Order: sequence, then C-alpha cells, then structure tokens
Amino acid sequence: MAKQKSVIKEHILLPEHVKLTDKEKEAVLKHYGIAQRQLPKIFKNDAAIAELDAKPGDIIKIIRNSPTAGQTIFYRGVTDV
Repeated sequence: MAKQKSVIKEHILLPEHVKLTDKEKEAVLKHYGIAQRQLPKIFKNDAAIAELDAKPGDIIKIIRNSPTAGQTIFYRGVTDV
C-alpha cells in the first residue's frame, strides 16, 4: 500500500515547521546560551513533523504568523520519550 501524503501540512492553522541543519542547530543553541535538553519538546511522531524525517536530537523551528507581531519563531527539540 502506498503511503498517502499528510493533509495536515495543508491546514491553515498549522504553522510552518522546519528541521534545522547541524550548523543552524549549533548557532541557535549558542545564541540562546542553552543546551538542547533545555528546549521545549516535540515528539518525533508528531503529525506536524512526520514528513521532515526528524530524529531525536534534531531541532525544529516553528514559524507562526501573528496579527500583532507579524511572525514569531519557536524552537522545539525532537524526542521519542
């Protein structure tokens, strides 16, 4: 059976999710002066990141549109527990 493309990625309320490269990941952690374990978590099997091939240890950048702030950016560490 062929895997169907997730329609959740097309939902208007779902913010953009981007998996960071290793270089981007290091820059974010250095910028905020934190360790990855200090980031809020997102599960590797979350429907919003299913198509990103995210693994524990990756960082996901979430870009949300805001009527007052324009855009806001959040970071989540991928976990399986």
